[in-house]
Amino acid sequence: MPRTRWFAVRQELSIRQRRLFGLMAILLPLAAWSLVSYVPFVWHPMIEVTEPGDVTWLKSGQLVPRADFEREVARLGQAGGRVPEGERANPIYLPAPHRVAVALYTAFTTEPKLRGDLWLHESLAMSIKTIFFGFIISSAVGVPLGILCGAFASIARMTEPVVDFIRYMPAPAFGALMVAILGIHLEPKIAIIVIGTFFQQVLVVANTVRKTELSLLEAAQTLGARRKHLVLRVLVPASLPDLYNDMRILLGWAWTYLIVAEVVGVSSGITFFINQQAKYRNFENVYAAIVIIGIIGLVTDQVLAFIGERAFPWRNHRPSRLRTILGRLFAGREVTLFD
Repeated sequence: MPRTRWFAVRQELSIRQRRLFGLMAILLPLAAWSLVSYVPFVWHPMIEVTEPGDVTWLKSGQLVPRADFEREVARLGQAGGRVPEGERANPIYLPAPHRVAVALYTAFTTEPKLRGDLWLHESLAMSIKTIFFGFIISSAVGVPLGILCGAFASIARMTEPVVDFIRYMPAPAFGALMVAILGIHLEPKIAIIVIGTFFQQVLVVANTVRKTELSLLEAAQTLGARRKHLVLRVLVPASLPDLYNDMRILLGWAWTYLIVAEVVGVSSGITFFINQQAKYRNFENVYAAIVIIGIIGLVTDQVLAFIGERAFPWRNHRPSRLRTILGRLFAGREVTLFD
């Protein structure tokens, strides 16, 4: 069988190529970050002072703009004084990868500076709780409503214009209103996640359901399916793999509203940790927290993708233990599709 070309249009990659490109997706951004951090002539606009010389306002370890440092060097060179010395460096807000790597550990082990502040793992737990309840509430209403909109043109006509209108309103605009109604604790934050995802969810789910082939509906009607059966036993099962993928994408959408949601009312969660660390100028901890959010999102998505591959094996042509178990359970049994 001929090898799959690396950039062939709409062709699957081999397992080896998938692993290679997956590794490159991680290594290329890391290489660019390392290049900027460790190679002085690429982008090092600051000077880290090692010896202040006769400049009274300079101190060892201080970061100063390169132009200011060079001006002081030229001035003292002409005056015959001790010129300052230093090494090229990046601004404090761009720590090197190794410092962020260390912070990924120390951020969890360093005690909060102020009494009452949460540890990093406690802040993460609060953020995950906010995302979980917000997405569950949104899905509990948005998915059934989206299915009904996709199934019935009359319901879509009554619902989608309003949903389409509200979805263009930025969710943070409802922040003050949610605080007035729900208080200043976790509830308004969950509400912002719900508002940010629900209206998009309804439209995405409805559009997915509408993609079901009409021939399936026609075949079911020929077999005597009633309206309820057309929705529950044709449209929903036929759309289920795509609906599952929609939920994966929309979960990522919910995470994008987290930072905004957590500043509503009393600041809390990972957002509060990031803001506090930025205030203390511990930017390596800021990057570490951002990386942790990305890791949580990536791991969650990959776990859901793993489950989806095995729950819907006909989409990826891979053997499924679930399908094997179900096949054994229903072997030799007559399954009635429509009552």
